[in-house]
Amino acid sequence: MSKYIIEAENVKKYFPIKGGVFSKVVGYVKAVDDVSLKIEKGTCMALVGESGCGKTTFGRVLLKLIEPDAGKILFEGKDLAKVKGKKLREMRKDMQMVFQDPNSSLDPRFTVKNIIGEPFSNFTNIKGEELVKRILELLNLVGLKKEHLYRYPHEFSGGQRQRIAVARAIALDPKFIVLDEPTSALDVSVQAKILNLFQDLQEKFDLSYLFITHDLSVAKHMADNIGVMYVGKLVETSATEPLFEEPLHPYTQALLSAIPVADPEYKVERIILKGDVPSPANPPSGCRFHPRCPKAMEICSKEEPELKKVGDGRLVACHLY
Repeated sequence: MSKYIIEAENVKKYFPIKGGVFSKVVGYVKAVDDVSLKIEKGTCMALVGESGCGKTTFGRVLLKLIEPDAGKILFEGKDLAKVKGKKLREMRKDMQMVFQDPNSSLDPRFTVKNIIGEPFSNFTNIKGEELVKRILELLNLVGLKKEHLYRYPHEFSGGQRQRIAVARAIALDPKFIVLDEPTSALDVSVQAKILNLFQDLQEKFDLSYLFITHDLSVAKHMADNIGVMYVGKLVETSATEPLFEEPLHPYTQALLSAIPVADPEYKVERIILKGDVPSPANPPSGCRFHPRCPKAMEICSKEEPELKKVGDGRLVACHLY
């Protein structure tokens, strides 16, 4: 058995751009462009980067919610491209997702009982009193109560709605969950409770996470390893502690320098990036970060750097190394 829950190799996902009278394909949005990533069982991998860099698309491709255009994705050593029909349906129980916006991910016409009970209806024969008992156990796990059972999503706060979404995601004892910015729509105090809930559930059920976020403080709190994405490419991966102590890629350095510190005496040199994030439909030649990079060299505009091993288990795509 592989020690990795997920192994993604050279994954690509391009979305066609259509134009003209006959809606011909005139280009492609390179949302995920040749990304390779491994997630160990029982760990949390955070994927960070600016909005629009391809994090969410990559998470959905891993779960086969979107078909990749190229590359290979292994789930517990099994190639997802070769799994279809009933076998894929069976594997769906082991792979779940908690979406960014609990408002749109919960059916407003369903009660909590219907929402959390739906996975059981689709994948098991559990019904009646046994079903209600299981739903109540899940509600208790995520910090909700029995009286919430017959309420509708609009009757809850944002944090409570996200707890319902979490209860639905863990209903069938999954092994791997993609958490797509699950706290970005919540108040700070509620965020902390939801993050602690994720950690408690991970410990209790030995879950593996891909945690998609643009908040590096949250990534530091949650993740064992961090991957940094920029315009569809992975530019650095590392264990969390070394990455925060010594970021190697100039883009990672800029991201970390922007984290606010609650200490007026603490001085940090802010790295202000020039220009805007380039379009994934028309990325720059060579290194995609070179037009904004304060350390750019002549080679950066001509040759695309490979993601290479630097030091103990760290991978960096930069000509400086």
